[in-house]
Amino acid sequence: MLNRFLPNEHVKNIFEVRPEVLKEKGIKGIITDLDNTLVPWNVKSATPEVIEWFKQMKDNGIKVTIISNNKEERVKMFSEPLGTPFVFSARKPLRRAFKVAARQMDLQKDEIVVIGDQLLTDVLGGNSAGLYTILVVPIVQTDEKITQFNRKIERKIMNYFRKKGLISWED
Repeated sequence: MLNRFLPNEHVKNIFEVRPEVLKEKGIKGIITDLDNTLVPWNVKSATPEVIEWFKQMKDNGIKVTIISNNKEERVKMFSEPLGTPFVFSARKPLRRAFKVAARQMDLQKDEIVVIGDQLLTDVLGGNSAGLYTILVVPIVQTDEKITQFNRKIERKIMNYFRKKGLISWED
């Protein structure tokens, strides 16, 4: 059961996810979380670096869809200037939003990666949907109340994985 929380990969940030490497793996689409994955949870717009990352993905034929548990206004304000599709009020880790995003991109499961900063929402949801998952380090260490609670549970799960030798990175 706990293996559903185990990401396939771990990187420091989205910028370590390179389009060339994805293409070598046959990846044609990314489903990414928004808050603390692309920008801090309290930043409204994409940074120049994030804009460039989205451009690199597009230039390489890799589709990106943002899925977030946040409200429509927040996700729309961030996504529309990037010209990227989005799913708001996703209710992650439920699989529905991941399936909707995959259908919108018109891609198969083995052509998609999920990128996010939380085990309990992004990784669990992506794994449950049968997708390849990449965990990133949260951009900032501050979170909204519900996420603070999730982080405590995540630390326990990560410690378990470390003791079992399933992961080697540090938080």
